Amino acid sequence: MKNQLGYPAILLILISTIVSCKKESAIEASGNAANNIIETKAAVQKPITYNVNANIGGYQEALPALYDSTTKKYPLLIFIHGIGELGNGISDLWMAGNIGTPGLIKQGKFPPNFSTKGNNFSFIVVSPQFKTWPSSDDVNAMIDYAISKYRIDISRIYVSGLSMGGGATWEFAAAYNNRIAAIAPICGASGLNDQKAQKIAQGGIAVWAFHNQDDGTVSVNNSINNVNKINAFSPAVAARITLWPSGGHDAWTKATDPDYRENGLNMYEWMLQFSK
Repeated sequence: MKNQLGYPAILLILISTIVSCKKESAIEASGNAANNIIETKAAVQKPITYNVNANIGGYQEALPALYDSTTKKYPLLIFIHGIGELGNGISDLWMAGNIGTPGLIKQGKFPPNFSTKGNNFSFIVVSPQFKTWPSSDDVNAMIDYAISKYRIDISRIYVSGLSMGGGATWEFAAAYNNRIAAIAPICGASGLNDQKAQKIAQGGIAVWAFHNQDDGTVSVNNSINNVNKINAFSPAVAARITLWPSGGHDAWTKATDPDYRENGLNMYEWMLQFSK
């Protein structure tokens, strides 16, 4: 009697096992289903106090909402603040999350998804806080650390920044021209010499610079001359510049605004056209 009563149960177990195996096989065949979901929930910015190197005591982290559910790799955007946001990475770290792209993330105004050429992307945004004016090695250390900690698509690494951070963006692109796909320096406080401009051109880095013509803090000629010098070396992608007639030093509010578009693309969608 016990054996007879056990047959239906055994049969149910066998059927359940077969169905389960089929489901697992289907999942394996299609990969992690979460990888194909388009992000709709805004990223939440989180302050991380960590000594990346001697000049970086912390950074603002913004991961896609579904990051912990996926296995895919993401584009990385490093955003570099201005001189007014220098700090210790601990009690001062909030300042690095208040301006430019991290400021938009904090306000919930940074889109969770960007569509470019029929593909959907969500950024990992890392905004380091520097103690003193950052060197190119400092920026590179932040990228190295981000790659070691997060799932980064190393073919899609981008750097942007404002004022001091815009200058650091120009300098980093020249020093590490094989590292990144595109840069967006905003009112950047750096004037490239011919050698640095040539390195950016030869590195195949896409460039979109922004500046206000009436900037009384950082001369608009920095951006104009940098773009002209790069283009003199016939880069694969011509460097471009957007100049606004007014706005003073604050060109970042307009440049980083996802609603500001040229040729149908905002700064972030434009970046994502390029990979390396």
